[in-house]
Amino acid sequence: METMVELRGVTKRFGTVAAVDAVDLQIRKGEFLTLLGPSGCGKTTLLRLLAGFEMPTSGQILIEGRDVSDTPPYRRDVNQVFQSYAIFPHLTVEGNISFGLKMRHLPRDEQVQRVAEATELVSLKGLEKRWPHELSGGQRQRVALARALVCRPKVLLLDEPLSALDAKLRHAMQLELKHLQRQLGITFVFVTHDQEEALIMSDRIAVISRGRIDQLGTATEIYHSPASAFTADFIGEANLLDSAILARNGVTAQVRMAEGVEVTVRASALRPESTRALLSVRPEKIYITRTKPAKDNTFKGVIEEEVFRGAMDELRIRVAGKLELMAMVANESAHEHAWHKGDTVYCAIHTDDIVVVEQK
Repeated sequence: METMVELRGVTKRFGTVAAVDAVDLQIRKGEFLTLLGPSGCGKTTLLRLLAGFEMPTSGQILIEGRDVSDTPPYRRDVNQVFQSYAIFPHLTVEGNISFGLKMRHLPRDEQVQRVAEATELVSLKGLEKRWPHELSGGQRQRVALARALVCRPKVLLLDEPLSALDAKLRHAMQLELKHLQRQLGITFVFVTHDQEEALIMSDRIAVISRGRIDQLGTATEIYHSPASAFTADFIGEANLLDSAILARNGVTAQVRMAEGVEVTVRASALRPESTRALLSVRPEKIYITRTKPAKDNTFKGVIEEEVFRGAMDELRIRVAGKLELMAMVANESAHEHAWHKGDTVYCAIHTDDIVVVEQK
């Protein structure tokens, strides 16, 4: 696919601290890319570098092959939607949306047409004459989005734009935003620390840690095949299990997670010289039964804690005295298949659901 934005060895230092550290990244034309990571990891600084609000200490930023590393924001064909909306309180919805068009001195007729298209696009039709204080949080966010889109940028940058919304509205806006991006075909670069938000909305996710890209891939790749302990732990929930490698048996290898608890993993995931491996197992991939199933990778445990989560039950299971696992099971009814503290259970994990994230 055609590249819209490219970062080549981009570093941004504040004094001796590298907020962004030698980042290489290609963002495809028309894709929804999310920069995901904890607070202080460098994702917002990376977005500001793309916007032109910060200049790189070293490296290059290219948009459609043109080096914009030293180009100010107003000369880049990008626009940004901020976390705090940043709409003008003294302008109506229509005035806010048309502000950028007036700065570009577009003909009045074209301004009117573009504003009408933008309000229709973000479901604000009929609200053009309202003031910001007369709008809900979701409507104010739509105004900010329409103001950014009306100028038809090649790249739209979004800095945690949904974080101030309540949970239900936030979920609705996630779906709306993704639908809008697909409809317009504009390249979106979205910053968030919310893992679920990233998984729902993104074509690809760049997981950021300490100013570097820890892993880049689709939501499915990032979730099911984490490349590091950091990504496995940060995206959703994961059991991280330090294990000893006992033997290699062709396509599989035998590893010990705890005394008396041995499982098989894919031998291709291990280096020949490795003696230990850190394994990642998603809680929902642990199969729980009351009787021993006829499956490989099966072991006994005792439920130490049960947490009701509505559609799911979270179980904390003690295995072999020392090992603690978290499992997630469907809560199918209020009366059947209930799990309780002190219950003895059997756990089974499919070999394909055990991911090696570190080894030594």
